[in-house]
Amino acid sequence: MIDSEGYRANVGIILCNEQGRLLWARRIGQDAWQFPQGGIKVNETRKEALFRELHEEVGLSPNHVELIGSTRNWLRYDLPKRFLRRGSKPLCIGQKQIWYLLRFIGKDDDVRLDVSAEPEFDGWRWVDYWFPLEEVVPFKRDVYRRALKELEPFLLSLKQNTAQQTLKKIPGAMEY
Repeated sequence: MIDSEGYRANVGIILCNEQGRLLWARRIGQDAWQFPQGGIKVNETRKEALFRELHEEVGLSPNHVELIGSTRNWLRYDLPKRFLRRGSKPLCIGQKQIWYLLRFIGKDDDVRLDVSAEPEFDGWRWVDYWFPLEEVVPFKRDVYRRALKELEPFLLSLKQNTAQQTLKKIPGAMEY
């Protein structure tokens, strides 16, 4: 779905584990790493696209995750000129994305990169929160920075709530 300005509507997925580390995936056959992401189909809601892409790209279903937060607005990036498909109508000049932060509540073995007929990724790992800014292709870097910055308070709140829950389970522990 490409809008009148030439941007393809898309969802971005930032999946964090209990330690606050993020799922970082390697594009198949390349030394290029990114977060899972994908286009929103016609007549599909953003949330439907989120869960479809989550399953297609990393084999997870809604019962493997909890939705923690999302960006308020679209974040856009332009494609480098060499990636533009000049013969396509309408011409796609970039992507506009709503980013979602999900908490992974499954097991690492639940992550499957081979559920789709055409897999996007051939490897994955958990990385520190800001690590992707060093590794993602340069034309996506600003969108990643903006998404991570906007979603960071959700993760910090999640960590704080998890710490408080842990304290409540420890006999004699005091909250400050």
